[in-house]
Amino acid sequence: MTVLKQEREPAAGPRLVLRPALLVPLLAVSFAALIGVALIAMIGVSVPNAVAAFVDGTIGSPYALAASLNRSAVFALVGFGFVLANRANLTNVGGEGQIAVGGIAATAVALYGHVSGLPLGLAFILPTLAAVIAGGLWGAVAAVLKVKSGTNEVISTLLLSFIGVGLLYWCVQSTALLRKPMTSSATLPESLEIPDETKLPLLTGDYSFPVHLGLPLTLLLAVVVGVLLSKTILGVRLRAVGLNPVAANRAGISYASTVIFALSTAGALGGLAGAMMLLGEQYTLKDGFSSGYGFDGLVAGLLSRGSITGVIAASLLFGFMRSGGINMEMVAAVPTALVVVIQGLIVITLSGAALFIERWERR
Repeated sequence: MTVLKQEREPAAGPRLVLRPALLVPLLAVSFAALIGVALIAMIGVSVPNAVAAFVDGTIGSPYALAASLNRSAVFALVGFGFVLANRANLTNVGGEGQIAVGGIAATAVALYGHVSGLPLGLAFILPTLAAVIAGGLWGAVAAVLKVKSGTNEVISTLLLSFIGVGLLYWCVQSTALLRKPMTSSATLPESLEIPDETKLPLLTGDYSFPVHLGLPLTLLLAVVVGVLLSKTILGVRLRAVGLNPVAANRAGISYASTVIFALSTAGALGGLAGAMMLLGEQYTLKDGFSSGYGFDGLVAGLLSRGSITGVIAASLLFGFMRSGGINMEMVAAVPTALVVVIQGLIVITLSGAALFIERWERR
């Protein structure tokens, strides 16, 4: 009897796999943070106090953690819209204006839409839907301009942002619109507070940890957008239009309808972000209530390199940075301009990291 012996290679031991897609961004953020610490020391502010204030503003209390998560959710929604539009080779930079018109619509319906007595959550669902529709229509304006006259969507969405912010200012300044009745010259230019029934429910029911319904909704939309882009025919059509609109049109994919869908959906997500800010946190419409959230969400989308997971990671970074920066300014007397500089350094280093990763993947 012949016994056949099969030689086997020795089992390979555990190997350290270099993952630049994860390691390089972490190193980039750490490098930018070190430069930020050096700048804080150069202006004479105590570095330990500044770092302690930053940590306290992000995770120092349940309220701070909830505020950071709520901000991150808003950034993520704008980032999802950017990634979705970018799949069709469209650049939506109008998040700020879409947030503004979404907040206006949500406030108007919550205050004057007679929805506070409606059952089954319609009291907050209807204002939210109004904000989504308003943001979608705002994005559709840029889409129609591109389809009909070839207007670059970067220019149109940016200019529409200025119009949306101006419309917000008009609404809170005019008593004929949304400004609350003026009882004296000291009355602030803002709307009335929305009814309690129209506010987004808190997940815990406790205002000491005010994470609201918008957070799980954002996670759900992350899954929906991710599946839409990677697993559906619609995602294939968006990619086809983005790669070659002429060839896509010859293959039966409507360029006009795809562009309108992409920019309208991006605008709707921005409008939803505005509703979440009004109905979930601020409860009163004020001039500048979005505070640059649209542009931070845009940067989160840019840094994600088309990945929904990347949008979430970047949004968490910017959400916690904004919370920590606000607390550093109030507690440690770190100037606002320096906080913005540190944020810019992180954006620059992450952009450089993305370029390095692209070259690494090509090799």
